Amino acid sequence: MDFDKLLATTIEAAKTAGKMIAESRPQHVTRKEGGESLASQVLTEVDEKSQRMILEILKPTIEEFDLALLAEESEDDHSRFEKEYFWCIDPIDGTLPFIDGIPGYSVSIALVARDGTPHIGVVYDPVEHNCWHAVRGGGIFKNSKPWKLRDHGTPLQLITDRSFKNNPRFFQTLEKLELDEHSQVRMTGGAAMNAVWVLENAPACYFKFPKLGKGGGSIWDFAATACLFAEAGAVATDFAGNPLDLNRADSTFMNHRGILFATDAQLAEQIKNRLR
Repeated sequence: MDFDKLLATTIEAAKTAGKMIAESRPQHVTRKEGGESLASQVLTEVDEKSQRMILEILKPTIEEFDLALLAEESEDDHSRFEKEYFWCIDPIDGTLPFIDGIPGYSVSIALVARDGTPHIGVVYDPVEHNCWHAVRGGGIFKNSKPWKLRDHGTPLQLITDRSFKNNPRFFQTLEKLELDEHSQVRMTGGAAMNAVWVLENAPACYFKFPKLGKGGGSIWDFAATACLFAEAGAVATDFAGNPLDLNRADSTFMNHRGILFATDAQLAEQIKNRLR
């Protein structure tokens, strides 16, 4: 598997689609079948155009390297259980902030092994035109330059989804995390940019509690950033601290085990202990 070639193609696809997104505004917003949250149900014509552009660039690699495909705006054909690796594509992660015209949306593309291990992760931010990428074992990069996680020595930053403010556990969670007036609670972005903002604002965390109903994000929401976190030395696990189930057999949703992204292992452990 030529990971260098695959990475270059991934970056090309993410930037090409991302630049188109940066110049676009949604004209038609429709609903699709998704999870329980509005974020998983909205769709624009720009999401579909972005996916077509990405697939046009990635298609030769699918044929050359015998790869499977899992993309948000396509039906899951379950080839990801048969091939050694699969592309995992979110053509616009954060469609709600894209519709609202605020930062928090991105293009997110990963190459994931059949066992659920992410080997390539690329996230492109069309607002700031930043691109983060990582290959397993090769470190993390921002705009093609090596990047390191830095603890800013500030109070804990909680970065989460806008829907979390409606969670019955919202105020209890803030209290248990011992957030004060200097702590930032950011609730505007999609999953990929939320995770990136965690890396950029250490000490910080982003999590979703396990739940029974469909939702909790999908595989394509977390695959690329899981690779970034691994290479940054940060934590990307389910809420119990186990590896993310990035090739879930019975669904693409992540509600069954939740997610926990944190800038270091000690912080992740504190969050689990305080919120369990």
